[in-house]
Amino acid sequence: MKIAIAQLNPTIGDLAGNAQKILAAAQQAADQGARLLLTPELSLCGYPPRDLLMHPGFVASMAKTLEQIAHDLPRSLIALVGTVELNPNSLLHGGKPLFNSMALLEDGKIRHVFHKRLLPTYDVFDEDRYFEPGQQANHFVLALQKAEVSQTASPPFLAPLSPPPSLHIGVTICEDLWNDEEFWGKRSYTVNPIADLAQQGVDLTINLSASPYTVGKQRLREAMLKHSATRFAQPVIYANQVGGNDDLIFDGCSVAFNRQGELVCRARAFETDLVLLEFQDGDLQPSVVNAVPDSDDAEIWAALVLGVRDYAQKCGFSQVVIGLSGGIDSALVAAIAVEALGRENVLGVLMPSTYSSAHSVKDALALAENLGMRTETLPIGNLMQSYDQTFIDLFAGTEFGLAEENIQSRIRGNLLMAISNKFGHLLLSTGNKSEMAVGYCTLYGDMNGGLAAIADVPKTRVYSLCRWLNSHQLSAISYQPSALKTQNLKLKTELIPNNILTKPPSAELKPGQVDQDSLPDYDTLDAILSRLIHSHQTPDEIVAGGYDPQIVNMIVKLVTRAEFKRRQAPPGLKVTDRAFGTGWRMPIANRWLPSAASAMEKE
Repeated sequence: MKIAIAQLNPTIGDLAGNAQKILAAAQQAADQGARLLLTPELSLCGYPPRDLLMHPGFVASMAKTLEQIAHDLPRSLIALVGTVELNPNSLLHGGKPLFNSMALLEDGKIRHVFHKRLLPTYDVFDEDRYFEPGQQANHFVLALQKAEVSQTASPPFLAPLSPPPSLHIGVTICEDLWNDEEFWGKRSYTVNPIADLAQQGVDLTINLSASPYTVGKQRLREAMLKHSATRFAQPVIYANQVGGNDDLIFDGCSVAFNRQGELVCRARAFETDLVLLEFQDGDLQPSVVNAVPDSDDAEIWAALVLGVRDYAQKCGFSQVVIGLSGGIDSALVAAIAVEALGRENVLGVLMPSTYSSAHSVKDALALAENLGMRTETLPIGNLMQSYDQTFIDLFAGTEFGLAEENIQSRIRGNLLMAISNKFGHLLLSTGNKSEMAVGYCTLYGDMNGGLAAIADVPKTRVYSLCRWLNSHQLSAISYQPSALKTQNLKLKTELIPNNILTKPPSAELKPGQVDQDSLPDYDTLDAILSRLIHSHQTPDEIVAGGYDPQIVNMIVKLVTRAEFKRRQAPPGLKVTDRAFGTGWRMPIANRWLPSAASAMEKE
């Protein structure tokens, strides 16, 4: 029997558009002889729909659309489509009003509806806000057609063996797969749906997912799936969503393992795809195994390009504008935007001040030439003088400081927003994660924008990505949809000019300024931030790792005090397991400030 995985890129709330994608995949699968089609979690409405689920009209429209999909499916095909289902007991017996469900569609009808059992509430997930957990193991029996029944060759004097007339399939939805106590060393929930299905004696387990991307996550998924397949001697198919939805990026990489734990199929990374598997002789047979990006830099690049492309297109933008400073952050964002949307759709704006170095303008123009993108230059010297004149009386008797420095950034932010408003361009802000963490950024200035493309990319990774890009200009586009493999990036020996990579980073808001006037070197800063934000280490634990206690305390204080800035920042694409976005829930008015005891003793 042939099983098709439809690795879809839904747009949240676009029920008609998503339905058409499901039906197109269904027709393609049927044309290739598939009997069963798998689609990702909540494939009808897109994941995550968040508070759209609180609108009864949205839920009703989803139910109506699901019925239409069932009617329009090829009759030779059975499909599993992700949807939501009303909880009929919520009014009388309590509980959440909806289930996160998977509907089995066959012969024009909705035959079965299966409910997700484990509802995550960590990081970016908040499913308990909307859904009631399912209470029973999900499985169904699929009767095999005559052509699908595998006959074992027998000598003519022996009767042929009789194969089983049906296939017993277990159904799990995303988180249902992530609670194997043997793999994790603990249970996060009281039940393990995979173990329950093994006890039911299913022949095959499928998992329909919308699992967001973070760097290195595919390696973890595949290790977990391999463990599950070998532990229960049970083949498993994992179908994942692909695409960008707001701050989340979904990488696809749908996979399948046979009962020996061998990888037999992998769909493309960061692209829509349709792959077919054969279930024969009690196991999944080898199929296509697509490559994945071969390094962290390669996969982060592919994720960011996909995230920018989908955010722009799904929000209705065809063009973007970027402030080009001649620095490495804006260089990386410009390269991402050109690859995502095409050089003709990216505008770079240079806004030099009296403090801007000549090489900054030169470097920005060199980068734009390498990328083949348009530029405009808007000097801000006269505007700065107008502000100085406006404040001359009010600021009299005070020293030049942050207020004056930040005016430059806010002038630039205003100019970029005016261009965005005038021409309908999406403004991409260019701040990195290191700056966002410690507040080394200006509200209503360089933080302006509709999307923060690299807000989850530490400064050291920014350098790494740019160096990787310079040495992998051809492979940089190898994970993009085939229709867009047009080598948007103009191939040169140095895509990112070497001077951008080697000069000391600077905001250039006052004479001779460099970032390290205010911050430790970025290797040190990023290492401390990783321990603090990702590993949740205390200041004393960080100091024990070999870091200066006074620097550690300074960083902790900066991170805590910058929360009000982060709360007002544009959405940032998530590529790590701890981003300043949906999953970051820190208070602004907060008096708890941990510190390293060793530093306090010195003070």
